[in-house]
Amino acid sequence: MKLLNYAAGFAVLMAAATNALPAWSAELTAKTAVLVHGAFADGSSWQKVIPILEKAGLKVIAVQNPLDSLENDVAATKRAIRNAEGPVVLVGHSWAGVVITEAGDDPKVKSLVYVAAYAPDVGQSLQSASSKYPELPSLKTFVKDPDGYLTISDEGISKYFAADLTKEEQKVVAATQGPFHVRTLTAPVTHAAWRDKPTFMVVATKDAIIPPQMEKDQAVAAHATVIEVPSSHVAMLSHPKEVADLILKAAK
Repeated sequence: MKLLNYAAGFAVLMAAATNALPAWSAELTAKTAVLVHGAFADGSSWQKVIPILEKAGLKVIAVQNPLDSLENDVAATKRAIRNAEGPVVLVGHSWAGVVITEAGDDPKVKSLVYVAAYAPDVGQSLQSASSKYPELPSLKTFVKDPDGYLTISDEGISKYFAADLTKEEQKVVAATQGPFHVRTLTAPVTHAAWRDKPTFMVVATKDAIIPPQMEKDQAVAAHATVIEVPSSHVAMLSHPKEVADLILKAAK
């Protein structure tokens, strides 16, 4: 009798646990989201997106890029893909769009998500892909050190890079920014993964780092599924739900 009661109780608990699973989890094809941060950032730039993805049943790896060359950033991203449970949805913000364009040829990667990011074609670098668009005033707030690493001034962070965050959040962004070497700007990609795989893009319509028109043009070229958010360059911090929802859509 006690055994029957235990079995019945266990069945009730299992049913409750199943019902408690996120609605997304049963629909996901990808098992892991590999999130790649951009220039002037680190993995903590995904801090608001990660809990949403995990609650929906997706595993998450946030890559820590050295930001010293395209080669090394691609190598760091490929290590994360190798160690991730596949299939993988590969996500890049800003400069990391260049990185995932090159690294996304890995067979474990089933879809790509660009968040206010560059998406160059074969043979293009960040610099050459941007050359046909007007130079933005934000570039004047970039500071280069004697070793060739760029950072953004506190004014540049608050006025251009993360204008729609709170003052407290802007201070954290400024303090945690990763210096970005100038050699990365002219490094061309040898493979454009967005030509071969389902691609999703977040266009930040108030971006002052990448011209919003460039983001829109890239989405057309990639035949991407697109959302637009009225965001600064750091869309994953100012609009985390919208960004997370698009990543989950790419993971389905």
